[in-house]
Amino acid sequence: MQALVAKSNPNLPTARQLAFKRALSLNNGVSVSWLEQTWNKDNLGQTATKIIDFKLIKQLGFKSIRLPVAFNYFDTTGIPVEKVFTHIDEVLKQCKLYGIKLIIDYHYGNLNDNNYLTETKKLISLWLILTKRYIRESPENVFFELYNEPPHMDPKVWKDAVYNIVTAIRGVDKNRTLIVGASNFNSIYELSRMERLADENIIYTFHFYEPFLFTHQGATWVGDQVATTGIPFPYNADKYPALNPKTKGTWGETNYYQYKADGNVQSVRDKLLIVKKWADKYYVPILCGEYGVYNQYADADSRCRYIKAVRQNLKAMNIPGILWDYNTSFSIFDGPPSINNLSDCMKDAIDYKASKLY
Repeated sequence: MQALVAKSNPNLPTARQLAFKRALSLNNGVSVSWLEQTWNKDNLGQTATKIIDFKLIKQLGFKSIRLPVAFNYFDTTGIPVEKVFTHIDEVLKQCKLYGIKLIIDYHYGNLNDNNYLTETKKLISLWLILTKRYIRESPENVFFELYNEPPHMDPKVWKDAVYNIVTAIRGVDKNRTLIVGASNFNSIYELSRMERLADENIIYTFHFYEPFLFTHQGATWVGDQVATTGIPFPYNADKYPALNPKTKGTWGETNYYQYKADGNVQSVRDKLLIVKKWADKYYVPILCGEYGVYNQYADADSRCRYIKAVRQNLKAMNIPGILWDYNTSFSIFDGPPSINNLSDCMKDAIDYKASKLY
């Protein structure tokens, strides 16, 4: 399949050409997770990412950092927004120092079909504060992701809400590239049904954790659907575990029996092609905003093989990707972040030796 690049269509509006270019500049990114950790009551009392981390991120060849922030949580708990901005500003400072792109991501909102009118107003208010605060930052280096994983809601309601947020931001900043995903938690399937927005300077994002049975095995926050652990990637009949009894009767049971067909590199490619074809149809830039593996139960070699499979297929389709995440439960490291805690198979998976070629 021919790589999709803006210059192949000279009739594209300038803003969309910029969006294509900026999307590719985000390739090989990583999410830095701590300002979205609502369960961590001291997340603003600590600096989870220090200078040594930015040096390591740069050394590993990562080009961008996605910074999820639980703005709504901080607001409802009475924490002054300026305290949150202090941490964002420090991350931005280090990103500028090390030449790393930054995505500021609105994480954990309350938007749904019933409250979208009032919640959209709150979102607009917050984004106008952010837009005015960072108006002088180069749009080549700072990006806004308007809403992480919109819930399972009416796609038309979500599109109306995000359109109004985009319109409000454009009243202040006409040049910032904005990142927008589909409803149903940035689903690849929902994105494939979404119509692009009228705004030309948008990157469309999706999250990729297929097959979910493998990437989230044992994740307690998901529930009994993923209670079966020890699932290898790719599927291996000799190593495939028995179905956990807790999973019976859930969609996880269906996925368990489907894994023989889904747990392989070809299936990863086929599912990524769903969003690739959508992007080709509308001729818009897309971004895999999250991919990775929960690391408590998946074996190390399977994790490496999966991450390598996703990365290689993203690269083949010219889709930039961002790993979830740097140093928590989806971390690529075997312990605290360091080169010494990066296995040989993971170095190969993230193309560490060739990272300078990106």
